[in-house]
Amino acid sequence: MEEEKKIERLRAILDASAYTVILSGSGMMAECGYMGMKTPEKAYEIEKTYGVSPEDIFTSVYYNNRPAEFFKFYRDEVLQGDVDTSDTFRVAARMEQKGKLKCIITGNIYGYPQKAGCRNVINLHGSIHENICPHCGRKYPLEYIRASKKVPLCEDCSRVIRPQVALFGEMMDSQLMTRATWEIENADTLILLGTTLDSEVFSKYIKYFEGTNLVIIHKEHHHSDSRADLVIWDEPRNIFTKLGY
Repeated sequence: MEEEKKIERLRAILDASAYTVILSGSGMMAECGYMGMKTPEKAYEIEKTYGVSPEDIFTSVYYNNRPAEFFKFYRDEVLQGDVDTSDTFRVAARMEQKGKLKCIITGNIYGYPQKAGCRNVINLHGSIHENICPHCGRKYPLEYIRASKKVPLCEDCSRVIRPQVALFGEMMDSQLMTRATWEIENADTLILLGTTLDSEVFSKYIKYFEGTNLVIIHKEHHHSDSRADLVIWDEPRNIFTKLGY
């Protein structure tokens, strides 16, 4: 009953909101069926298989100096996250179509919101679907990377193609950061899905929120939850599918 009341409150918040923004965290990868490489279980499995941690192999150092090893890891591990989307994002797409959602900001690189039909999405860490030759600028689809035997090379200039994803330790794209900050500054409702207020990815942006309602929907309790206006401890899809959009 308590959850039903919270869903009613969330529905009322969304109905009254003029500018709603969603922050989609790593918990949404699990909801879509993929265990992120930073989860303890996956990180242990990777280190056991490759002899190095994800933080070591998913870096520009490996990409530049050991491209064969980098792309084997990229194809066998990272691209496994290219799975189906979630009902949460399907509802979000309908909300966007009805003008009830202005933007989704995500740290995931798999395009889950876009697969569901969402259009205004900020991919803070880039996308596996964008791959560019750093020399001539030719663009390549994901399937070209997936089908490469060892190192995917540009067909025009034979340079190593660069997936447009942020590797560990790299600087964030300043334009994307500016866009994300603007969206959060202009939101009167901010919804965190599968993440917390202390998120390594989002905490630096959340501080710019000055709106009316800060909402968190995630499975596990977190000490920072008390700072939100509404918290629902459940999988986001269990909540969004009951909103009526």
